[in-house]
Amino acid sequence: MILPKIRVFKSHGRQAIPDLDAVELTPAFRGRPVLTATDEIQELQSAAAICPTGALSAEPFTLDLGRCLFCGECARRAPRNVRFTNDYRLGSPTRAGLVLRPGQLSVPFDPAAVRPELGRFFGRTLQLREVSAGGDASVEMELNATGNVNFDLGRFGIGFTASPRHADGVVLTGPLTANMAEALQLCWDAVAEPKVLVACGTEAVSGGLFADSRAVDRTFLDIHRVDLWLPGAPTHPMTFIDGIRTLLGKKQRNA
Repeated sequence: MILPKIRVFKSHGRQAIPDLDAVELTPAFRGRPVLTATDEIQELQSAAAICPTGALSAEPFTLDLGRCLFCGECARRAPRNVRFTNDYRLGSPTRAGLVLRPGQLSVPFDPAAVRPELGRFFGRTLQLREVSAGGDASVEMELNATGNVNFDLGRFGIGFTASPRHADGVVLTGPLTANMAEALQLCWDAVAEPKVLVACGTEAVSGGLFADSRAVDRTFLDIHRVDLWLPGAPTHPMTFIDGIRTLLGKKQRNA
């Protein structure tokens, strides 16, 4: 009985990623875009006009990753102006840091915008409670994947817990629907101070396609400071891992 299992194991090869800092995703992955300004802006205006969330603006030329669905249609409409790379390092400690402009070669991560106590209290271990506030389960599935054999987020002392009483912070997913507003606040209140708040996924960051829906209530984000903004539709496990580790001072990224 053991021989078939050994054959399956060998056919899978080595699945664990030994060094997450050296990961390079497939070129097919649609990550950080590069914006290039040109004299002719007709294609760019056409691309901005069809952007379903208004993430792309032609005048001024910007792309808001917090609203971007990474559908890639803008790159098809205006290939001279927008090109997506496979860079997964998309997190920012500020909402403004997700707004890209021509010439930017990275998503800035300003260490000065990070509360200094985060690295001091949670540098060695961090347990998070994930709250799906109207999400479609896509981001939630990617967060589950961070703990699998490939990424093994637990090797850094970071993981997810079922109870907010055992958590050091909350990870929000989904557009924050009104029927989850009270439950979200109760969960947040149950986490002891100091605590971390992460908005994960385009829907959590901006509301995404549902930003103007009457079913959405985002007042929670008006009264609580978000420590880390992670775009993506859905957010890739490496985007989450890179963002959390950078937030805790375990990685460095140019500001």
